[in-house]
Amino acid sequence: MLGPRIHHNGNPWYMPASSVITALTEVLESRRGADPDSSYVASLYAAGINRILEKVGEEATETLIAAKDVTTQGGQEDLIKETADLWFHSMVMLVHLDIRPEAVLDELERRFGLSGIAEKAARGSDGS
Repeated sequence: MLGPRIHHNGNPWYMPASSVITALTEVLESRRGADPDSSYVASLYAAGINRILEKVGEEATETLIAAKDVTTQGGQEDLIKETADLWFHSMVMLVHLDIRPEAVLDELERRFGLSGIAEKAARGSDGS
C-alpha cells in the first residue's frame, strides 16, 4: 500500500512527506527476505550493518560537499539529490536495526515547539 495520492504541481505520484516515509518503510521492510542479487536494499541487508553504516557515512560526506558547493557555486539540485540519498540510506539503517523511521518523526514532533537550547540542556551535559 502506497498511501494517499494527491496531485501536486502536476505530479500524480505526489504524497505528503509522512506518507512517503511510510510507503518507503514498507518497501524497505519487504526487502528483508529478498534475494540480494535482485534488490539493492536486500544486498545491503545481506552485507550487514557495517556496509550499511559505510553507505550512510559516504552519503553524509557527499551531502556536506554538495552543501558547500551550493555556497560557492550556486544550484541546489545536487544537494537535494545527495540529501535524498542520505535520508534513504539512514532509513535502510533504521529498518535493518528494527527501528521504524516514523520513530524519528515522532521524536522531531516531540521536540517541536521546544527551545533548542532547553532541549539540548535536557539531554545532559554531553549534548547527546
